[in-house]
Amino acid sequence: MPKCSKHQLNLLRIAHQKAPGLHFHLVSRYFPTFLPFFYFSSFALSPNPTPRSEPEKDEDDELSVSGKIFKSGPQLGSYKLGDATFYSLIENYASSGEFRLIEHVLDRMKREGRVLVERSFILIFKACGKAHLPGEAVKFFDRMVNEFHCKQTVKSFNSVLNVIIQEGDFSDALKFYLRVFGANKMSFQPNVLTYNLIIKVLCKLGEIDRAVETFREMPLKNCNPDVFTYSTLMNGLCKERRIDEAVFLLDELQTEGCLPNPVTFNVLIDALCKNGDLSRAAKLVDNMFLKGCVPNEVTYNTLIHGLCLKGKLDKALSLLDKMVSSKCVPNEVTYGTIINGLVKQGRAEDGAHILVSMEERGHKANQYIYSSLISGLFKEGKSEDAVRVWKEMMEKGCKPNVVVYGALIDGLCREGKPDEAEEILYEMVSKGCLPNAFAYSSLMKGFFKKGDSQKAILVWKEMMSQDARHNEVCCSVLLHGLCEDGRVREALTVWKHMLSEGIKPDVVAYSSMIKGLCDAGSVDQGLKLFYEMQCQEPKSQPDVITYNILFKVLCKEGNLIRAVDLLNSMLDRGCDPDSTTCNIFLETLRERNDPCQDGRLFLDELVVRLLKRERKLAALRIVEDMLVRCLPPDASTWFRVIQKTCKPKKIQDTLDEFCKSLYGQ
Repeated sequence: MPKCSKHQLNLLRIAHQKAPGLHFHLVSRYFPTFLPFFYFSSFALSPNPTPRSEPEKDEDDELSVSGKIFKSGPQLGSYKLGDATFYSLIENYASSGEFRLIEHVLDRMKREGRVLVERSFILIFKACGKAHLPGEAVKFFDRMVNEFHCKQTVKSFNSVLNVIIQEGDFSDALKFYLRVFGANKMSFQPNVLTYNLIIKVLCKLGEIDRAVETFREMPLKNCNPDVFTYSTLMNGLCKERRIDEAVFLLDELQTEGCLPNPVTFNVLIDALCKNGDLSRAAKLVDNMFLKGCVPNEVTYNTLIHGLCLKGKLDKALSLLDKMVSSKCVPNEVTYGTIINGLVKQGRAEDGAHILVSMEERGHKANQYIYSSLISGLFKEGKSEDAVRVWKEMMEKGCKPNVVVYGALIDGLCREGKPDEAEEILYEMVSKGCLPNAFAYSSLMKGFFKKGDSQKAILVWKEMMSQDARHNEVCCSVLLHGLCEDGRVREALTVWKHMLSEGIKPDVVAYSSMIKGLCDAGSVDQGLKLFYEMQCQEPKSQPDVITYNILFKVLCKEGNLIRAVDLLNSMLDRGCDPDSTTCNIFLETLRERNDPCQDGRLFLDELVVRLLKRERKLAALRIVEDMLVRCLPPDASTWFRVIQKTCKPKKIQDTLDEFCKSLYGQ
């Protein structure tokens, strides 16, 4: 409701006392937007207000307050209807989203042959966007010319296009654009905003080449790209990992005399950091300063996040100091990123110091920062510090969410205190915070670790009664615990229950059951489950742990040939062996083979086969394992490793460096 000053209110009160009905004339002429307000206040303006009787239901009941004034005003002689009155009504109805009443006004204007202006339709389009009705916006756009003879311009088109895009209907937005401009019969041409919007649409649809093509045709249509055009296209290219093309666009932008803004640089810096190219990202920051474009908190946060991903925490902390010295205020994201990075590196105590610094600068930590710290401190065996951080969080009024509760429950279970963790879970439920799969599974693991499998089963049953969504994760934990405890028969019961409930076992569940069956002597049943596993969806495909379970069983039975066949199948399916795989085969070759072998030739051949499949990282891990065991690869294998993993120009440098480190020369 519009505001009215005291002076205006007094003026209208006096006018109403002298001549009832005159205030309508004054309002409609001098303060048209106050019409609804003065309808409400008409009794307050009257010196002797009398209550109205309840009116009979008629067509007036459909009208709003401003609509009733609109209809009754001319009858009282208060004012004459003008186009401005209709426009005010449309504006009022559009702001409140009353589309049915908008139709009343439009119908009246059409019958009276009144002129409709584009500005009114743009207000209607915005109302459609607010009401999440992009289809209605398109219909109103089509009716502008066909029904109301209102000239369309690029402004009304852009308004409708933006409504469709805001709803995320990118395919519909493209169709609307092509329908309007496809026939080239429009009286108007796209402007820079139109191109910015449609380039955004094409990027969202993954049509990057079409976006580039549209960008290149802009100058041909006498429409020069602006900084937002470049930024939008660069963002699309970066999302498709075409970073070099995006960097080229930055150079082109500056060549064209268009000044890049922080958003432009941030798009590229973010892409380079995610790609691990921190040196180029740092150069871009230097370029920002040279162009007089000051890095903002997003720039610094992006760089700090990139450094944390690469494990360069000291540089991240140094950048934080630089950020503060540059008078760019760090926010919760900045501190949260650094604290999380420190925790991942096993430096949770340093993270706790950063938390103190953060609070000293007036920032409050959120639940995710606390959960990261609590989890990290427990993993580092600093349970007392973790509990202290929890208590401080509660004292500071930060209400724990499901993530923080989960971190505390998991930490207590790691410390062998599942009973205390269970109390926290009950407290969590009593405060209306529903435990998630992580909380339940952590508690179950805690009881299994303590040797109390019966309590773990009770937790699972309680979870079942609360929310069936947790079944998939928790059933896997239950199966693993029961099989490790030798309770295979009960595990099979749970397995059948999972299948009957339509729950698809994941790789953990399958691997646990296979191990349980094999340990119980049912190797054939375990292999049968393994072959069934290979036909499942990706999340249930066997991993290296699954294969190692079967390698160990087959080698223990002396069935080395079948184990090697399974190893070949493993390599063919894209699963890489690990150190445990090597141990299993080496022990078998040494203890069960006649004559005894040290396994060097076996591992050497495994490296060659991995290199042939372009699995360089896996091959290097096996080579490292061979060197640790003092089983150096063959000279030809060394040559293959160097050839596959080093750039041609650096092979000699690599060999020289290796020789120096080996012989100390």
